[in-house]
Amino acid sequence: MALIVQKFGGTSVATTERIKNVARRVARWKAQGHDIIVVPSAMSGETNRLIGLAREISAEPDPRELDVIASTGEQVTIGLLAMAMQEQGLPAKSYTGAQVRVNTDSTFTKARILSIDDERIRADLAAGFVVVVAGFQGADADGNITTLGRGGSDTSAVALAAALNADECQIYTDVDGVYTTDPRVVPEARKLDTITFEEMLEMASLGSKVLQIRSVEFAGKYKVKLRVLSSFEDEGEGTLITVEEEKPMEQPIISGIAFSRDEAKLTVLGVPDRPGIAYQILGPVADANIDIDMIIQNVGHDGTTDFSFTVNRADYNKTLGVLETVKGHIGAREIVGDKHICKVSAVGVGMRSHPGVASSMFRALAEEGINLKMISTSEIKISVIIDEKYLELAVRTLHKTFGLDQAD
Repeated sequence: MALIVQKFGGTSVATTERIKNVARRVARWKAQGHDIIVVPSAMSGETNRLIGLAREISAEPDPRELDVIASTGEQVTIGLLAMAMQEQGLPAKSYTGAQVRVNTDSTFTKARILSIDDERIRADLAAGFVVVVAGFQGADADGNITTLGRGGSDTSAVALAAALNADECQIYTDVDGVYTTDPRVVPEARKLDTITFEEMLEMASLGSKVLQIRSVEFAGKYKVKLRVLSSFEDEGEGTLITVEEEKPMEQPIISGIAFSRDEAKLTVLGVPDRPGIAYQILGPVADANIDIDMIIQNVGHDGTTDFSFTVNRADYNKTLGVLETVKGHIGAREIVGDKHICKVSAVGVGMRSHPGVASSMFRALAEEGINLKMISTSEIKISVIIDEKYLELAVRTLHKTFGLDQAD
């Protein structure tokens, strides 16, 4: 008998019939003698609907009240799912994040989990109940409802698995595992049986939408075994995300090709080449709560240099406004931007012991006439910024170059 946390995404509970299907699936696991905690998302599209209602009232909704509104989507789902399980003959109880005491900080709309009170859950499990806990939410020290940000139900599930020392955390979604790349771009993409936390963290941060990046960080930190499975298929083992030591010794050099369309590049031209200039540019950007990705500073010439960096495309106009305010202060000549770029990345722990990955990647892209605008590397990934129009060609090319196609 194992303790298993099962998380079901919005598409998995999009209708009452699908909620009944989830209940039947949970019943099969329970019949095998396992203790089950279920963490569902809101029904597909519900969170967007609720936020839309808030924006009809206020163009800039108060974050505390927005969390009160957004959290109700999961509350509906947990009640419906508990009822569906009861109809299956399963004793089930539902709890909101505040009822369980998923304790968070007070950063409304993107709170972080601090601790979880597991006493009530353990008592219910011992009494034979399936426990249904609302994902995406918790409460701060003052009892305010908080939400964890987009995709936060993944983090809720992993945090519960860590707090209760679960044997496995299963993430049910509309795909049957983690693929070498998006099958919609490369039909030959194949499902991975296993992938390391490091690789999955890079894939998530680089554009793979299978798991929320914070949930992967949490799972890696607390060594929670994470498995991605399909909500709509009963067969298959999905993809197990685990520590590197548990992967086969002879693993591929590259595990996957990730990409992100949501990129924008900004360049500050004619910046005085002096100590502290990078901080003078990026400090105000960070103060505006804008995440920065790649950074490149050109070699100085005639006492000036050019400074480029990338941000999420949604932050482009905001970043441009910040840079215009500091332009005169730092003595820059001009600010230019490009919203028609994308990021393509090769990810794999095998890079550590196999030289030549970068040269193979760059040669393959050059042969297709794809120009590299920026390059960034780590121990297990190489990312390039290219024109957006070449995204699919680049992904297909690299997938084939590194032998990731379906055929062995």
